[in-house]
Amino acid sequence: MSRVLTTVPGKVESKPADSSRLKVPARGRSREKTTEELRLALLRLKNKALKVSISAVAREAGVDASLIHNTYPDIAEEIRAVMGRTSRRQRDEMRAKLTASRQRLREVTAERDQLKRELSMLASTNLTLSEQVAVLRAEVDGKLKRLGLGPLVEPASN
Repeated sequence: MSRVLTTVPGKVESKPADSSRLKVPARGRSREKTTEELRLALLRLKNKALKVSISAVAREAGVDASLIHNTYPDIAEEIRAVMGRTSRRQRDEMRAKLTASRQRLREVTAERDQLKRELSMLASTNLTLSEQVAVLRAEVDGKLKRLGLGPLVEPASN
């Protein structure tokens, strides 16, 4: 059993380490059984789509991460390989999403610019038509009189 050194002012004590957080006691395991448990823990994490790391696999298997690093380097390499593929795949997916988003942004920006140009033209047309409506209303009300096809003139006041 491992021991932990604690210091109290003026005194150093050695106490048993707290192993209650581990699911299975460290002693009594065979190397094959632990290897199997670690591989199953890795598989469970992948199936649950959880983040895969050496500490996560260790937690899932109920062992300390240092056990994987120091005693099972082959398992550590398997975990790192899964982490690498996952990270690479996530990076590639994010890069593809970013590229698609940038393309969509370019399309939407071009559409916005086109709509702004159309709005400007419509505003100009609207202003011209509003001025023509004002002139026609003035003509109907008798405030302006058209002389043939020529320009409008104000009627002579009597």
